Amino acid sequence: MIDRTQKLQELIDDNPGIQFREIMRSSGLKNGVLSHYLKKLEDGGLVKVMRGPRQVRFYSPNITEDESIVIKALRKETPRNLLLALIKEDGLEFSELVQEVNKSPSTVSLYLSQIVADGLVETKMVDLKKRYHIKVRELVDKLVEEHRPGSLEKSTSGFEDIINSF
Repeated sequence: MIDRTQKLQELIDDNPGIQFREIMRSSGLKNGVLSHYLKKLEDGGLVKVMRGPRQVRFYSPNITEDESIVIKALRKETPRNLLLALIKEDGLEFSELVQEVNKSPSTVSLYLSQIVADGLVETKMVDLKKRYHIKVRELVDKLVEEHRPGSLEKSTSGFEDIINSF
């Protein structure tokens, strides 16, 4: 029988960037019990934990920092849609991105600023217009290929939408 730590490790390996609540929902473990096992995995170097403002994400130890930044963006709907729009057609203007992701300009602006700050997208002036270009196309392709959603996490992984969009 596979023990809890091994099950949790497999869940994290299959769903890089998974958050605590998603692990709790998938594993059925209560907050305190889950915290205990995740701490054990972290202390043993079996999972990598990235702590950010108001969120903690869990990764397999072989995920690089660059990969974790891309994964974090891919797990959220609007940044994922922005990246996918730029993969489909690189060099879009802001108004085109707003249309492409079907969100308000303020929402697009917020997430676009974040993925630019994270180094996933860059801006270039072309014919006096600001255009957005993806910088991590190969990394996105690689991560989508490597991390298809596990059977346990399909509904919450976020990767399912990416794979279905190609």
